[in-house]
Amino acid sequence: MTTIGYHASHEQFSPGDLLDYVEHADRAGFEAAMCSDHFNPWNTNQGHSGFSFAWLGAALQATALPMGLVCTPGYRYHPAIVAQALATLGEMFPERIWAAFGSGQALNESITGEPWPAKEERNQRLVECVEIIRALWAGETVNHRGRVDVVEAKLYTRPEVPPFVMAPALTPETAKWAAEWADGLITVGHPVDELREVVEAFRNNGGRGRPIYLQMQISYAGNDEEALENAYEQWSTNIFDSPIQSDLTTPAHFEAAAEFVDPQDMQGPVRCSADIDQHVAWIRECLEIGFETIFLHNVGRNQREFISFFGEEVLPRL
Repeated sequence: MTTIGYHASHEQFSPGDLLDYVEHADRAGFEAAMCSDHFNPWNTNQGHSGFSFAWLGAALQATALPMGLVCTPGYRYHPAIVAQALATLGEMFPERIWAAFGSGQALNESITGEPWPAKEERNQRLVECVEIIRALWAGETVNHRGRVDVVEAKLYTRPEVPPFVMAPALTPETAKWAAEWADGLITVGHPVDELREVVEAFRNNGGRGRPIYLQMQISYAGNDEEALENAYEQWSTNIFDSPIQSDLTTPAHFEAAAEFVDPQDMQGPVRCSADIDQHVAWIRECLEIGFETIFLHNVGRNQREFISFFGEEVLPRL
């Protein structure tokens, strides 16, 4: 069974608006939702950064959708607090919450003033944090000294079934490593050949049989020019390779990096079109790779139009 979900972008919209959009998505026929977890937006045109854990409590209560988020334990969030937050959501909304734990971006995590380490060190810290979180969900009393410290921590409120642990991966190398510890994989909407490489790296190194999700960036509008302009206005700072995405620290830095990006450059990193048949074809192309759930992220500000039209014209065809 294919699940088509809605992506709620905390960088782009206020929490109140996002709650309205996810309720609208539920009514329109979307079957799941996920959200980002940012302290800063990517650029000032986006202009928001709501607290995802607080929002998830409201969104899960207001809809019937399963939901997840992508977050980074070990920096601005201590892993014990991440474990507690997700355990609370899991107890209130059984088997409806999952989390993808990533190595993070300085844009969000460097606010604590700690040095921002290289990718390899971030990966090692991430695995430590995941082990701590899983032990707390299992009811263990955790004492740990390492890249993060935990002393006499025990969760007394836990769900019967712990949340699913996904790994976000942008490259085959990260996907191969993620297969060692994650329950599943989530990636973003690269060109199809690159998506296949990421998926195959996960499957061929221990991840076969585990779920794989896709967060697919699209831009739908009334005409192709408007679709490109919407993507450019909101998402031009988000088309760079992983090292840039990980290491820049402020929205101003991302805006400077995007100074020479043109609207036409958005086609590819974002699938931009007014043609609904084209969007259906793009989604089907990704489904053929084997994604069980695809979260559509319309990067423009026209969320209600997108949700309504895709609910009427796209979801029934998928």
